[in-house]
Order: sequence, then C-alpha cells, then structure tokens
Amino acid sequence: MFTIEHEFDATVITLVDEGQAPLQEDVIVNSFAEVITIEQFDPRTDTVTRISLSPEQVRDLAAALDLPEGAYQLQKDAP
Repeated sequence: MFTIEHEFDATVITLVDEGQAPLQEDVIVNSFAEVITIEQFDPRTDTVTRISLSPEQVRDLAAALDLPEGAYQLQKDAP
C-alpha cells in the first residue's frame, strides 16, 4: 500500500509494508524540485535514516529496475 500527498514544496509518497511478518518500517519519499529524499525509521537505533538522490539518480534507478545486469548510461532527451 502507498499514499501520495502533494504539499506546498514537495510530493510525499509513503510506502507501507504489507508483506509477511516481520514487516519493515514505512518508507517516506519526499520529492522536491532539486532533490529526492528517502527516509525510514530504524527501531534498532531509534533514528531516521535518510538518503538524498538527484532527479537524475532517481531516473537511473527507475530504469535499472527493468534492465538486465550490465553498465548503462541513459541519454538526456534532446530539447
């Protein structure tokens, strides 16, 4: 399950684990114009772990999910 919320400066996507136990903590994706952050609470350390990706890294990640093993470089769309 996931939710999508449009806030003033970001789109927030929350991914809820509905798989078999043990379940993972929710994953929160904050999409800003210049950066995308991915956050997840870590109950072992009682902290939130956050990584930041550029829009280009997110584009590459999305493409990589559907490609076989190898090295790739996506081309930018021509204007």
